[in-house]
Amino acid sequence: MAALSAWFWNERFWLPHNVTWADLADPAPGVEYPKAGHLFTALPLALGIFAVRIVFERFIASACARSLHIQQGFGRRAQPNAVLEKVFTSITKNPDSRHLDGLSKQLDWEVRKVQRWFRHRRNQDKPSTHTKFCESMWRFTFYLYIFTYGFRFLWQSPWLWDTRQCWYGYPYQVMTPGLYHYYVTELAFYWSLMFSQFTDIKRKDFLIMFIHHLATVGLISFSYVNNMARVGSLVLCVHDASDFLLEVTFNALGNCIVVVNNGVFTVFMQPTANHIRCTFLSFWTQTETYHNALDELCIYFDYIIRKV
Repeated sequence: MAALSAWFWNERFWLPHNVTWADLADPAPGVEYPKAGHLFTALPLALGIFAVRIVFERFIASACARSLHIQQGFGRRAQPNAVLEKVFTSITKNPDSRHLDGLSKQLDWEVRKVQRWFRHRRNQDKPSTHTKFCESMWRFTFYLYIFTYGFRFLWQSPWLWDTRQCWYGYPYQVMTPGLYHYYVTELAFYWSLMFSQFTDIKRKDFLIMFIHHLATVGLISFSYVNNMARVGSLVLCVHDASDFLLEVTFNALGNCIVVVNNGVFTVFMQPTANHIRCTFLSFWTQTETYHNALDELCIYFDYIIRKV
């Protein structure tokens, strides 16, 4: 295990030349550098965020849904049938013609009646519009809050206005309380999304979203450990700027607010969100910081390639 840990945290990969983990482990008095142990704070915070989400969805989002006349009930439910339920849970949720014919003969039902039962049964497992609205409203609220906090913090940070500041003195850059709180809160939120996947209604994209959240947690964690938090804070802010718009555009929150024309979301908000990500993330955050690292600070090209 020690050999595996030494291989994984190889200083030649994570840090610039002539810099070791020991150099960052013992800073001067009053100076704090990022450490892997700091990230453990995100785990209890994630549980707290998950608890806040439950309260928010139950009392605030549900009240908003009722005010918009979004009902909590489901559509027509499939009538109880032990034979079909066993097929549905253990064999297939979408029976082919061979299964349909066999079940039709076994139950003495018409094929269309069997098809209708499976359709109603599949619909039972789908989240209701009320549930989707509450989940979407929670994500919208958090993304809007964390974007506001992050933008307010970055507005006072020099690397927002001059991305060369992301590399001055790297990796000996002090971790400020504001940057630490921003990073840990973001990390805790994505941990909470991973937790909630196992308690929420299972969706078709369960595995895809799980991998997405896992990759996000990994990127946030590793960028913190090797003190690339300044660049990471810019990336996080750009993502959050588009995430709350995408929640309105793609999910139930945008589809259920009847007082706003849906065309407004389609024509204006979705392209705006895509523009924020494509333009600012690709041509400003990544390109600027990449070229500044090469041109201004003379960081070795092979080292940057490994980082990217």
